[in-house]
Amino acid sequence: MRKNKVITAAEAIALVRDGDVVTTTGFVQSCIPEALHAALETRFVETGAPRDLTLIMTAGAGDSKGLGTGRLHHEGLLKRVIAANFGRMPKVAQAAQENRILGYNLPQGVISQLYRACAAGQPGLFSKVGLKTYVDPRHGGGRVNTLTDEDIVKLVEVDGEEWLFYKATKIDVALIRGTSADPSGNISVEKEALTLDCLAQAMAARNNGGIVIAQVERIVDDGFLLPKDVRIPGILVDCVVVAEGEQHRMNYGVQHSPALAGQIRVPVAGMRKMPLDARKIIARRAAFELPPNGVVNLGVGAPEGIAAVANEEKVTPYITLTTEAGAVGGVLASGSSFGSATNADCIIDQNQMFDFYDGGGLDMTCLGLAECDLHGNVNTSKFGGKLNGCGGFINISQNARSVVFAGTFTVGGLEVAIEDGALRILKEGRARKFLSAVEQVTFSGAYAQERSQPVIYVTERCVFQLTPEGLELIEVAPGIDIARDILAHMDFAPIVNAPITMDRRIFVDEPMDLISDMLNLNLCERVSYDGERNILFLNLEGWHARSKGDIGDLRKVLVEACVAAGRRVNSVVNHDGFRMSESLYDDYAEMIEYLCEHHYLTTTRYATNAFLRVKMQEALKKRGLAPHVFERKDEAHAFLDAAECDRARSARIASAA
Repeated sequence: MRKNKVITAAEAIALVRDGDVVTTTGFVQSCIPEALHAALETRFVETGAPRDLTLIMTAGAGDSKGLGTGRLHHEGLLKRVIAANFGRMPKVAQAAQENRILGYNLPQGVISQLYRACAAGQPGLFSKVGLKTYVDPRHGGGRVNTLTDEDIVKLVEVDGEEWLFYKATKIDVALIRGTSADPSGNISVEKEALTLDCLAQAMAARNNGGIVIAQVERIVDDGFLLPKDVRIPGILVDCVVVAEGEQHRMNYGVQHSPALAGQIRVPVAGMRKMPLDARKIIARRAAFELPPNGVVNLGVGAPEGIAAVANEEKVTPYITLTTEAGAVGGVLASGSSFGSATNADCIIDQNQMFDFYDGGGLDMTCLGLAECDLHGNVNTSKFGGKLNGCGGFINISQNARSVVFAGTFTVGGLEVAIEDGALRILKEGRARKFLSAVEQVTFSGAYAQERSQPVIYVTERCVFQLTPEGLELIEVAPGIDIARDILAHMDFAPIVNAPITMDRRIFVDEPMDLISDMLNLNLCERVSYDGERNILFLNLEGWHARSKGDIGDLRKVLVEACVAAGRRVNSVVNHDGFRMSESLYDDYAEMIEYLCEHHYLTTTRYATNAFLRVKMQEALKKRGLAPHVFERKDEAHAFLDAAECDRARSARIASAA
């Protein structure tokens, strides 16, 4: 006779024993098994049991005010926590900071993938994620306090390369969530915004001889659920708990949204427009980094605004936005719904998304910025006396092809005004973000440089770029004084060569025509030809070559201009403020080689950025081209004039002969 697995929350939680290792699901405020957390809290408060639990979780799961895993703060309930995020359970974080519990803050993707390792009976996980950060054993091993002394992260060498080995912790209890369950425990997720790691967590507990407790909102009859709709099979589930509506909200701010659940598609053209403030300025500037046809991840906070800007600028069809929680495509949600998406193309499990991220699938990410230092290191995990945790930040920032960090220049009471296309600081924030040294390294600038990863830092008033020499100021907002508004509020002096003005469209409350920039529709406007002097001018100031497609578009525009000139031309190229992805230098040099062979008499270029000049000269030399890259415009023109004189002299000699 088939067993009916439906029981009450209290009956299910009564199965948890002292010292058990418990894992739970949830992402920020979504998909949290609130009824199970509440029952666990109630049992402990009333009976003092179970005690000394180990809690393992990926993303934060709570409202930061006591719900979700925040319910588990009671003294004696937890002995150890292994989590990517502590910010959603501040009293638990406080206990860790005060050495009252053991604690580890590991990358979200690592914990997510460790569930699979546990399920497969493997000892742990090899990963490069976390190298050169506070997770690296050379810098703390992810331990959050002095009470925690066991090493669960080891530095190992495989074939001459450094790797981190993360030790798997066997799981006794898995608290998961779905929408519907039949009496046999088969679970579907039709009304959930995300699937997260529920399947892997259930397997990990089941294969360790533990128990799996699933919270759902309804029970259906045997045979009602179609096989492909079942995300967690009943063979993995021990208990099913039906939750009341308030304890089974889609997230703490939304009872249920069919659009976020993927049950319907809704129009997005009428989405509310963001007000033009500091947050939108940052999002607008960061949006200029979006790669056409690229896969993008956006972090919480200021980066969230990029999704709204992309929708407002009608470029969403040309990019694919994703979240580490598993949403692919659509318009990313914010606020309490962060992690999910309206009109998503697909929802995959969280551990699968991190497989994709860790393998280099992301073309770009935009992440938050709490602290930054002169080496380009970024801290988002522990600052201002608070243990926040890294979340998925380390996985994402280390493996994306390009990284944009975004946030206000200062924090705590910052007030700005946007007037006549310019920015004015009305009141400076109380705390600085650009420090001599960050409190904790969540992103290593040196490691990014080792791997030639392009990184910029976007604020409302300026933009920095990571170079081998440190942070360089490359853009300044109109209306901003460098000495008064930037340097005076930094603990270190950045490199300042010849920063350009941030695009003025960013500071005007009307559409920016971002799509033209993304698709290079206006690239031809950067080319001009002086027939009398036979000089083709190319102004690449502020242009960003992000993909091979960009190089192809530029080649097409230049060839058309040369053909229109009707003869071989001399070319001068302005590279001030120009940026190019590391992988494209050879493609760019190949384009120049082609133009020299078919269309150019002489070509020269100038750039104040010393690093860019060196990289370009190296790429040109590899192809046997003369590396005529000068620092100043007048030097480039002087070289061109000298070359023209030499040709004229040679022509006269040949004629006389």
